[in-house]
Amino acid sequence: MRNFEELRVWQDARLLVNDIYKMTAICKDYGFKDQIQRAAVSIMNNIAEGSESGSDSLFIRYLKIAKASCGEVRSMLFLCEDLQYCSVDTGIILRNKTIIISSSIQKLIEYLNKSNNNSATKS
Repeated sequence: MRNFEELRVWQDARLLVNDIYKMTAICKDYGFKDQIQRAAVSIMNNIAEGSESGSDSLFIRYLKIAKASCGEVRSMLFLCEDLQYCSVDTGIILRNKTIIISSSIQKLIEYLNKSNNNSATKS
């Protein structure tokens, strides 16, 4: 496996983290702000940790956590709109980014599973 910095999904997650931090820069609801920021960072960091874990099975486990964090961020973005911490347009744009990242994570999981199955049948 290559370095996590080379993974497009990690790069996209990093951009999402920056978007979330910018969106919440002036937010005074510190509990909300902390939660959405931590969830976004979790996506990026779990991809990195999994990539460095040393095995595909551990990588897949970390990717599943990252994917779950995508869902958490997406859910919180609805609340962000409801509480008028962001515009509807911003919420839609950021939710679409989480959907793309989640889909990319799923494709990477499927690729790793397929690679492991192919390796097992060749042995």
